[in-house]
Formats: sequence, structure tokens, C-alpha cells
Amino acid sequence: MRVLVAGSSGFVGRRLCPALTGAGHEVAAMTRHPDDYSGAGEPVYGDVHDAASLDQALDGAGAAYYLVHSLGEPDFERRDAEAARAFGAAAARAGLTRIVYLGGLGDDADDLSPHLRSRRQVEGLLREAGVPVTVLRAGIVIGHGGISWEITRQLVEHLPAMVAPRWVHTRTQPIALPDLVRYLVALLDVPPGRVFEAGGADVLAYGDMLRRVARIESRRRLIVPVPLLSPRLSSWWLSLVTDVDAATGRSLVDSMINEVVVRDHTLREVVPFEPMGFEAAVAAALRERAAERVAR
Repeated sequence: MRVLVAGSSGFVGRRLCPALTGAGHEVAAMTRHPDDYSGAGEPVYGDVHDAASLDQALDGAGAAYYLVHSLGEPDFERRDAEAARAFGAAAARAGLTRIVYLGGLGDDADDLSPHLRSRRQVEGLLREAGVPVTVLRAGIVIGHGGISWEITRQLVEHLPAMVAPRWVHTRTQPIALPDLVRYLVALLDVPPGRVFEAGGADVLAYGDMLRRVARIESRRRLIVPVPLLSPRLSSWWLSLVTDVDAATGRSLVDSMINEVVVRDHTLREVVPFEPMGFEAAVAAALRERAAERVAR
């Protein structure tokens, strides 16, 4: 099958494309800069914010992965909604059999953050034109270059002690990047139109994640929770001690008040394998970072 990957140059996309080609699929790697693309698959021009470009990008594809978001933009909710609506309509015109969308975990009964609320909205907008959408919801993805993982790693490596907001007590279920990619590839062969939840082997509070990473890296870290530290101050704090910009940091911090753990374990039955534990996922991410630094 010819499969288009929207977001082929991103954190997940650049790992997904070679995995799809390895599974025997013909990959069209959609990018705004095809001349600069050096990853797996055939680069094709396309921009989800330029609806006119999508028909040609999707031409000949039987399915598509949608890995796009505008988290760093101040109006990301509007931009992501417009992009999802345009992509879903173009997919319908192209006659796609399915779209596979990477969304976010979170209980719909909660007061979801703007980031997670936007992810839910995108799920619905991609479906509007009638193409079946398979949704894979995940929380923090542990892998070199992922924003949430980089925040965790850099906080541990840069600060011997940290004043942390109340979100250090929120539970999450991080997943290793290789496991996430394995699920995404497998879902191409699962009947479309369902929502699945993906997580790793461990459920941890954010504070526990920081302590475990510190232990793995043989560093001692003191974490002092401060409940009154506001999301705005917290995001500026992140931008000072990590290389994540304040707008992206604010969106992520807002989401950290929502517990993101797997409630529906159907995916483990549909795609049966044992996902990595947190320590193994961290070790893999650190090895990839070290190998990239050596290659430079």
C-alpha cells in the first residue's frame, strides 16, 4: 500500500517512515521542504495549512498517518482545527481507506487542557468528510528529541534542586518511542475507525519520572513542590532552564494537570507484545542521543 505520512520530518514521523518501508509499504513522506528531506520514503510536497497542496500529495495513497500539530503557536487550537478539516476533506477526495491519527491520552470526563482538548477536536474533524479514522492516544513519548522527554532530561541535567509546580504529583504512563512506532505500523492492518490507548509498562507521577532519570544518570536531585506556582510562571521557568520555548512550555504545563494513563487496554490484545518499562525506555533514548553526538 502507498501510505502518506503527514509530519514525516517530526519526532515520530522520522522514525515511522523507515519502519513502514521496512514493513513493505510504499511511503510518501509529506514535507514542506522535499528538496531537503533525507529520510525514508519518497518526499512529496504538502502543507496542512495550504489546502491546495494536499490533493497532489495524497494522489495514489491508500492510507495516511496524521502526526501534525501546531503546539508552539499561540493560536494552535484554531490552526490545528483548520488543518484537520482540510486534510480530512482531501483524504476523502483521494479515496483513502483510512487515516491513522496520533492523539493524546486523557479522561474525557476531566477538564482537559487546551492542548488535550485540541487533540480530541482534531479526531472529530478528521472524520468529518467520511474517511474512517483510527486514533492512537498516547501520553509522554520517551525518545531522543521528543519535547516532553527533553524537558524531563534537561531539568534533571541542569538543576541540582528544583522548585516544581503541583503537576509533579500528576500520574502519567510514558511510552518508549520504538513501542509507539510498533503500534502505529501495526494499526495499518487493523480494521479502521477505532480509538486505542497506548502506554508503557509503568504508571508514574512526573516527580517520580524526574527522580528515576536522575538515578539512571547518577545524579542527586531535590524536588520541592510549590502548589501556588502558576502555569504561566511554570512555563517561563521551563524556558529558562530548558531549550523549550515559553509558548510550547505553557501548552505542555497546562496539560500536566490532567492524568494521562491508559484506561482501555484493548490495544494490548489487538497488537500483543510487552512494552518497555520506563528505565529501559530512558536508556534507549540516552543511547540514541549519545550516538547522534558521536556522529556529529
